[in-house]
Amino acid sequence: MGKKVILSGNEAAARGAWEAGVKIATAYPGTPSTEILENAAKYEEIDAQWSPNEKVAFEVALGAAIAGARSMVSMKHVGLNVAADPFFSSSYTGVNAGFVIISCDDPGMHSSQNEQDNRRYAKFAKVPVIEPSDSQEAHDFIKKAFEISEKFDTPVLFRITTRLSHTKTVVEIGERIEVPLKDYKKTPEKYIILPAHARKRHVVVEERIKALRAYASKCELNRMEINNTSLGIVTSGISYQYAKEVFPNASFLKLGLSWPFPEELFKEFYEKVDKVIVIEENEPFLEEEIKFLGYADVEGKKYIPLCGELNPEIVRKGVLGKELPHPEEAKSVKRPPALCPGCPHTGIFYNLWRLKLNVTGDIGCYTLGALPPYNAMDTTICMGASIPNAFGFEKARGKDFAKKTVAVIGDSTFLHTGIPGLMDTVYNKGISTVIILDNRITAMTGHQDHPGTGKTAKGEPTVEIDMAEVVKALGVKKVYKVDPHKLRETRNVIREAVASEEPAVIISERPCALLPEERKQHAKRPKRKVDPEKCKGEKCLGCIKLGCPAISMKEGKAYISPLLCVGCDLCIQVCPFGAIS
Repeated sequence: MGKKVILSGNEAAARGAWEAGVKIATAYPGTPSTEILENAAKYEEIDAQWSPNEKVAFEVALGAAIAGARSMVSMKHVGLNVAADPFFSSSYTGVNAGFVIISCDDPGMHSSQNEQDNRRYAKFAKVPVIEPSDSQEAHDFIKKAFEISEKFDTPVLFRITTRLSHTKTVVEIGERIEVPLKDYKKTPEKYIILPAHARKRHVVVEERIKALRAYASKCELNRMEINNTSLGIVTSGISYQYAKEVFPNASFLKLGLSWPFPEELFKEFYEKVDKVIVIEENEPFLEEEIKFLGYADVEGKKYIPLCGELNPEIVRKGVLGKELPHPEEAKSVKRPPALCPGCPHTGIFYNLWRLKLNVTGDIGCYTLGALPPYNAMDTTICMGASIPNAFGFEKARGKDFAKKTVAVIGDSTFLHTGIPGLMDTVYNKGISTVIILDNRITAMTGHQDHPGTGKTAKGEPTVEIDMAEVVKALGVKKVYKVDPHKLRETRNVIREAVASEEPAVIISERPCALLPEERKQHAKRPKRKVDPEKCKGEKCLGCIKLGCPAISMKEGKAYISPLLCVGCDLCIQVCPFGAIS
């Protein structure tokens, strides 16, 4: 018996990878996947790194696997869109040492722009999919994933979902097995995907899928649980837990290796039960595989919704049409997300609101600028889209419209996929204004370093990318730096930049208010107070329009919470009556 500890799915996957002898781990942070790399970085034997984006992370890990080291790359589901090019190519090249791609999908879109089901990606790329259903399986199955990768010369997609990523359960852990580097030899016909080579590799891929399909029916990751045979449930991943809670006595075909679909095992299961249904989140992936085999009587989405995250109540209501008694719903005040007190983005969005500009946005904390009281964002599509979107506005509506439009993008996002968009604007003679919100960290996902912070994933000092020099190297001549907490100065710079007849970049420089060194500074600053005699209350609301969570109305006057105030002084700058000190 090994030692038992409590781990989240992400922590368990990192631990299992370490035990499997992984030497290289790469990632770009993105909820719900971030903690995988953070935990991998704690192991001395793993060379763990944050990459500028998922494509680069994928290519580094794939290169390491080809060179002979067991490697993994982790990302959130939409990150695989960024890494799709090498993902598809890697299916053709195969691997040398084991290579696992951890995709953390986000049913319910807790922190994502879509609800894509990356099992479809795996089938499209012809790569096997492994789905654990709890932390123990995340720990155990990832070790098996590396074995399958090496046995079948294939990348393996290891699919986790948000609920599993962040739920902690008991895990029995083991010790690390040192896996020596595999020999490397030049194999151009395998690793250089020229058309002549790729045609031959495609045949190899199809033969591999046939072998994997046969293996899936024998693999220990797939199992039948035969209990009451009146109902048989086909399921995988976290959906197994929901189904098991609602139907503890039913028979199950639980799939850990869910694609290629275990056809022979399913046929055997089908004969053992009276009725078969499929319980799975989001896409009818397993259901379609079953119907492709000709089993038209097997239903899934007839009972289970296509959209949103599942839970036992949804499963119970969908299949049985019943609900458990609910206690009376507690009345609570709705608390929409807001920028933190002292957030450097507050000053930017307050000014953009005042200037009534069109704003193309990006992915990060600053997406909250789209919400009240600012309502200062027109688009947020995907990582890096803000700058090309702004240029698209200019293309469609002309330069006068461009002078009423800015793109906002975070420092980490700019390094992720913002640079090509700015290059495109400069090269194609655009005049768009871009504001880079440099808060010195990848903040939204929990303070991960990036190439602009000067620290690696292991906290070691490294080269610090200079945003201004990068921008100038792209051909931008008008480059400004502002402190967003100096409201009037920042507003004047924005006015000047948008009036320009050439591209302009404003770099807003102030660290995230939640960084440890900033929090120390907060403790030294005096808390701000409102003089009720001078405050005009609801006739003004100037400070309320800042959107600072520390400021509210109390007995008809503005009130600043001493528990939340960090002494940033923005409220002093916006009060026209000198009521705040």
